Amino acid sequence: MRIVSLLPSATEIICSIGLRSQLIGVSHECDFPASVQGLPIVTRSLIDNSHTSADIDGLVREKLATEKALYSLKMDVLEELQPDLIVTQALCDVCAVAGSEVEAAVDQLPSTADIVNLEPSSLSDVFETMTLLGQVTDCLAQAKDSVDELSARVEAVQARSATIPEEELPRVAVLEWLYPLFNAGHWTPELVNYAGGIDCLGSPNTPSTTIQWADLQTSDPDVILIALCGFDIERSIQDLDLLRDCAEWNSLRAVREGRVYVSDGNAYFSRSGPRLVDGLELLGHALHPAVHPLTTEQKALQFPNWQ
Repeated sequence: MRIVSLLPSATEIICSIGLRSQLIGVSHECDFPASVQGLPIVTRSLIDNSHTSADIDGLVREKLATEKALYSLKMDVLEELQPDLIVTQALCDVCAVAGSEVEAAVDQLPSTADIVNLEPSSLSDVFETMTLLGQVTDCLAQAKDSVDELSARVEAVQARSATIPEEELPRVAVLEWLYPLFNAGHWTPELVNYAGGIDCLGSPNTPSTTIQWADLQTSDPDVILIALCGFDIERSIQDLDLLRDCAEWNSLRAVREGRVYVSDGNAYFSRSGPRLVDGLELLGHALHPAVHPLTTEQKALQFPNWQ
């Protein structure tokens, strides 16, 4: 089977269930695992990520308001690849090529291609998408093995968190964007709960939403996790550094007490793939280091404390 992935999360799933050799094309954002680098790129972004976060937000809102896509397909590359299967999503309007464009593109291809849409909103949904891809690619046994391994890790975190007294569970805010503020929705509140925290902003299994500074100040979390969508740690810190002189920011308990952590949101929270479980384990360690120890490999990935 010749597979094209239009999503970084789908690319990670495809490789995790043993289908890397059948992957022939990826999106411009697919960067993990390293083995996918060099594959033909079948999408392009219509927004330049070198802009400030506020400008990026404005451009995204403008395009969505006018029903313009944020990404487009490279039809010449797609026609040359002649895929049998295209994996995409319809969950988030700012995360992939519009579904209508994908369908129109398939109609123009000289060969027949099936489309699989992945729309997870919870961790269990993510595992179900892995099983689904295993079914449609005749790789179900390996997909189930991958899901079983990930599920066992999640259950281990939950079991450790169950030993923490309720009064020691910190109230946590996970921010997906800073200019303007966005809480992290979908699976993130679930991960906070599993890690031994109480999400004080998010709405489980619903999209991330814009919040006001007053919302963050009223919730006054014990811990803030910065997990900016599409940004790694270095890029996220650039935005955080702009908050140093912000009175609203400095008034927050988590900031005053030095419990602001910065994650690679792009790798561990934004993408609905296997690395959400890594994010869960890393978050558990940030909240309760004595309860959730890290492996030697994970210690190199742990969330830095922003001061």
